[in-house]
Amino acid sequence: MDELHKHILLLFSIPIYAILIPLEIVLSHFHDWKFYSWKGILMNVYLNFANVGVDLLLRGVALTVLIFASQYQLHIQWSPLAYWLSLLIFEDFLFWVEHYIDHNCRIFWAVHVTHHSSEEFNLTTGFRSSVFMPFYRYLYFIPLALIGFHPIDILFIYAITQTYGILVHTQAIDKLPGWIEYIFVTPSHHRVHHASNIKYLDKNMGMLLIIWDRMFGTFIEELPEEKPRYGINKKIIDPNHLVKIIFHEWEEIGKDLKKSSLWKDKLSYLFKAPGWSHDGSTKTTKELQKTTRHNETIQEDGSGYYPIN
Repeated sequence: MDELHKHILLLFSIPIYAILIPLEIVLSHFHDWKFYSWKGILMNVYLNFANVGVDLLLRGVALTVLIFASQYQLHIQWSPLAYWLSLLIFEDFLFWVEHYIDHNCRIFWAVHVTHHSSEEFNLTTGFRSSVFMPFYRYLYFIPLALIGFHPIDILFIYAITQTYGILVHTQAIDKLPGWIEYIFVTPSHHRVHHASNIKYLDKNMGMLLIIWDRMFGTFIEELPEEKPRYGINKKIIDPNHLVKIIFHEWEEIGKDLKKSSLWKDKLSYLFKAPGWSHDGSTKTTKELQKTTRHNETIQEDGSGYYPIN
């Protein structure tokens, strides 16, 4: 990333680190909001450093792949405004696609789940990174290189939108003006995304624009009668264990793979949605939401996904 890109990114991100996070911590303390705990902050910082370490190791791989793809790019004549605006919109859409797959394919959910594992929701939750996502995230951006966007610009815009994504991890801001709520991802939208309420599961996947969720049926408003309950429905035995917090879902996958001797079932445990089971003993999000729409009662057993009663 060249010096201009770095300066812009620093200008955009430093206020979050230096001003907004300390401000939210102070307000939370004096208003007794209980948004923060020291254990939660330290775990978020740990996961962020782990992610950054993996990302730095693989940054060269990602850039090499994108540069290789750009050799076959279409030669489109962009005006500067059209170039950057198109890159922002296309990349945000591809992030939505990635995020949707992360929630609906279990091996990718096993990577992404660490970001959702906190029962707190605050600005530092935005740093609670999915540690192994750098292994595959850049593959989603290959189409951008093929249609003429420069690899370094692709990574720059992703960093900018990631920084915006940190800002929406807050309970301190209620709903924003209607036109903003309609177009952009807001704190209200993202509170829904991090909620474990059945109604809210796998909703509001966007990073910058909420329009993708509105278009593809994954949008839901934050409802005044349905206060978000943060965290995940599958209980983590030791949520502050430095290794288990990253690998706990992989352990559960290992257990599930032993439940059936059929390769079809084993592959389904890896690639179908979280909650899928060969014997119907647990439910996926879509099954849960369909069940609750029919006013059936679901009780969580404390050790896994919601079972069928």
